[in-house]
Amino acid sequence: MKKVITGVFIAVSLMACKNTGKTVAESSKEQGITEVSLEDAPKVTVEKAIYDFGTIKTGEKIHYDFKFKNTGKTPLIISSASATCGCTVPEYPKDPVKPGEEAIIKVIFDSHGKMGKQDKVVTIISNAQPAFEALHLVGEVTENK
Repeated sequence: MKKVITGVFIAVSLMACKNTGKTVAESSKEQGITEVSLEDAPKVTVEKAIYDFGTIKTGEKIHYDFKFKNTGKTPLIISSASATCGCTVPEYPKDPVKPGEEAIIKVIFDSHGKMGKQDKVVTIISNAQPAFEALHLVGEVTENK
């Protein structure tokens, strides 16, 4: 029985994967992304990667703009930004950030239904080398009396 369950799990896992048979290079070319050397790649310098919002009452919203700069030699392209839960919503630049330019990632945290210490992590997917560091909203949510 254990072998059957394991076999079914493996089969389902393999079917869930969408393997197009394309290499990363082929997919990048289709999207108009050219490969660059590591030394020419976009690099990100984040002004402040952890924002401590202190103590707030449940139901309050926190807005914070994470400022960053492309310190690399080629345009920085952010393809996605996601948070650890639906209560935190990041907005990122859709256009490439040119070398030397600064930009922001706006993050809104809605504390409705949250209590206690919070650490909301925003993960950025981009072409930066090294990878864009994770952004954090941290603080404490107390009961609204």
